[in-house]
Amino acid sequence: MAHGTRTTALSRERIVEAAVEILDASGESGLTFRTLSAALKTGAGAIYWHVANKGELLAAATDAVIHSALTDVGGTPAERIRGLAISVFDAVDAHPWVGEQMSRLAAQPTTLHVFERIGRQIQELGVPAAAQFNSASALLNYILGVAAQNAALAQSVAEGTDRDDVLTSFSVDTPFLRSVAGELRSHDDREQFLAGIDLILAGIAVSSSGTPQAP
Repeated sequence: MAHGTRTTALSRERIVEAAVEILDASGESGLTFRTLSAALKTGAGAIYWHVANKGELLAAATDAVIHSALTDVGGTPAERIRGLAISVFDAVDAHPWVGEQMSRLAAQPTTLHVFERIGRQIQELGVPAAAQFNSASALLNYILGVAAQNAALAQSVAEGTDRDDVLTSFSVDTPFLRSVAGELRSHDDREQFLAGIDLILAGIAVSSSGTPQAP
């Protein structure tokens, strides 16, 4: 088969789409060039024509999921940051493997793209230049950290596990956990995530205004 025919018959986009489907169903361990070849009904050589290795494929799949999730949101810079944050959170919630991929390689294009989007809004907020990097980094690290943590919990907790069973197992040495057991039992992960974003944004606003902080 001629190279031109091969690239027309099997596009990089179709390969990435199939990889996402496999990752959603079986996780990273389930994605091999053998399983991908079977899903696409083609040989591994045709896939290598478009993707050099598994690392490149994982990066491309992560990029595809996040880019499709990032829609332009109107409103203030703070509202746009909230919109971006919840888009990433929801994307990782739907595709748990994405959180691990983004946290594993902080310098990969997808993560840098999200960082750029956050940074532009930080500039729009009027944050002083000297504080922009730290402000954007705090938001990025929180977004990726919480998303990855929730994804890991979703994959590690046995099906049918009840929050009440976990809470009643707290020992007497966990007074704080016992004091917030009600919130732990009934809280909404998405709302809690956005509450954290709001806390960071409030801190950025206070810091940028020059208001002295209490020790």
